[in-house]
Amino acid sequence: MNVPSHVSGPLPWPRWAYVPGDTGEVDADYQTLDMAKALVPPAFRGYVPARHPALRYGLALNDRGYFWESQEVLEAVWAAAPQGGRERILLRACILVSNANLRLRMQRAHSAARLFGDAQMELKALNSRKAAAGGDGFVESFPVEALNALLQAKLGRPQLSKADWIALGAIVRSSPPA
Repeated sequence: MNVPSHVSGPLPWPRWAYVPGDTGEVDADYQTLDMAKALVPPAFRGYVPARHPALRYGLALNDRGYFWESQEVLEAVWAAAPQGGRERILLRACILVSNANLRLRMQRAHSAARLFGDAQMELKALNSRKAAAGGDGFVESFPVEALNALLQAKLGRPQLSKADWIALGAIVRSSPPA
């Protein structure tokens, strides 16, 4: 898969947000997503760089309401992340959050709550793993505790609604530097 030669600069946003079962005959905008996936190497060495364009695009897709698309791009990054690495665990948590956000949009609050709980379990697994010494990896730059606290707050609500979706990039921007 190659990035088309006409793409330079920032990746374009999908032309629509795909919602399974809700968009009628219209399928996902795979052409746009393929441009981001083409940026992912076959395998990352050691860690996933926090500034990798496909990773940042996947998080931004979630924050713009492209939840299904976010999962697609983040899954491509996850597949290239080092086996057994901490980035893989955090990426899995982010994928679960995007999936939960999609479920909220689809008005499936119970399913969303279960997925938020699964994401929180991934964060617990991440915290039990030994941290690497320094670096510019995704895990080192992501405010895991802030996401965990936000998940806990969402799970503490008696009923989730569409408005309870989680913006992953907003957590990064609002957290104080370590």
